[in-house]
Amino acid sequence: MRKKKLFGLGAVIVSLSALVMVGCASDNTDTEGTASTPGGDLVVDMQSEAVTLDLHGSNDTASSNVTSNIFESLVTQDEELNLEPGLAEDWKQINDTEWEFYLREGVTFHDGTEFNADAVKANLDRVLDPEVASPRAFLFEMISEVEVVDPYTVRIHTEYPFAPLPANLAHYGAAMMSPVAIEADYQAMADGETPGSYLNEHPIGTGYFTFDSWNSGQSIKLLKNDDYWGEPAKVDSVTFQVIPEGGTRIANLETGASHIVNNVSASDINRFEATDSIHVNQTESVALLYLGFNQKNEVLSDPLVREAFSLAINRTDILEGIFNGVGVEAKTPLAPKIFGHDDSIVFNEYDIEKAKELLAEAGYADGLDITLNTSDQRERTDIAEYIQSALSEIGVNVSIQVNEWGAFLDLTNQGEQELFILSWSTVNGDADMGLSLFHSANQGAQGNRTFVARDEIDELIEEARKSEDEDERLELYSEIQTMIADDSIIQPLIHEEFLVGVRDEVEGFWESPTGVLVLHDVSIQ
Repeated sequence: MRKKKLFGLGAVIVSLSALVMVGCASDNTDTEGTASTPGGDLVVDMQSEAVTLDLHGSNDTASSNVTSNIFESLVTQDEELNLEPGLAEDWKQINDTEWEFYLREGVTFHDGTEFNADAVKANLDRVLDPEVASPRAFLFEMISEVEVVDPYTVRIHTEYPFAPLPANLAHYGAAMMSPVAIEADYQAMADGETPGSYLNEHPIGTGYFTFDSWNSGQSIKLLKNDDYWGEPAKVDSVTFQVIPEGGTRIANLETGASHIVNNVSASDINRFEATDSIHVNQTESVALLYLGFNQKNEVLSDPLVREAFSLAINRTDILEGIFNGVGVEAKTPLAPKIFGHDDSIVFNEYDIEKAKELLAEAGYADGLDITLNTSDQRERTDIAEYIQSALSEIGVNVSIQVNEWGAFLDLTNQGEQELFILSWSTVNGDADMGLSLFHSANQGAQGNRTFVARDEIDELIEEARKSEDEDERLELYSEIQTMIADDSIIQPLIHEEFLVGVRDEVEGFWESPTGVLVLHDVSIQ
């Protein structure tokens, strides 16, 4: 984490999370500024609203920015993604396919329910329940049984050796919800409600904040958990405001109407440098921003077309022209911080003449029409316009369709898009998750929105996740990345660097490389 006024080259700007919905300022905002209030209400302006507060109901960072303060997982991560104890004080691997986790005693959920091994089993069983159909289930599909050994010991059995299991259990989808609330949600399902209908309205965890209220389209408010098992939060409450317009978010920060604004555009850095009392927090990420090709589409199912489109795009133009150099060009799907990243692999580099030749070879010498879908986040609409211009150079007429975040997710989940701009964050720091973007079992909401299905890629991903030999895993991940590049399944664009605006009187804030704001130690001086 870095607090700074001046920026060198780093990495990009917004995450899968950083996306847009509608809204306006919350009633909780003090128009004269809240920044000087001791304890007080921490106001965080968000570009997009949470999709759901059911941990198993979505896989977006906007939701995780709220739920990460309410719920906790067995394992957690520091600023470098190193694993640390969470609700589990320790863990060990018993054999190739069995792990034991030793739980923290004396922890209760916000509803007074005891946290214990039964609660862990209830949560992991639910995320894997086909009736719930969690988009996060793929992270835990290797689990064959959750065994309660005693009240504070859980033994997790896997179908095959899986070295990244503790890292996957640090994912927000493995955080712990009250088993009483889970039972109530199942009862609601039995009464005809959809999965998560109860949990979305009653998000009950063990975290340092408790849920207070959700004013849909405007704000979510959390309150300090005075009965927290660990060090309590330093502010009395947090209000997440939904403010889609970037200029409005920055104006709120300047006036003290908010303390933190999530997603600052690189083009706004000069405004921060010229303004006293505010700064930008800059964090290298594990995210990938990419152009996706939906292979359910007849035109895009042709690898010659995909390669032609890729070769017509100059990543340097995007990095320098749209992100002001704040970012790293993405040569593979895996960011440099991720285990399995291979520096030697370079996806399609800009070559306009070859792009024209390939398009003609594919039968489109006279050009073609295609649609590009994106969310309404500013940099992504700018990228869409750049791609529209770049592809026009090879005779492709691109129509841009801009969607608000929820609608965009629904569209891409169903495979109704053609070209699309999206990001993917490898939150566990391991290539297994990063490359799961290309496994056929994860098509749609679980991440594979290109709808690619290659048996050889599936087999290599599965072989790598079963190997306990790091060198073998690295070789397999390199082979997978090469296949993805050779087939032009996506065109990687940028590895993002997250930029968050913060008032100078805010102390103790940091952002995870996964794009989630960490508010536990935040105070307002």
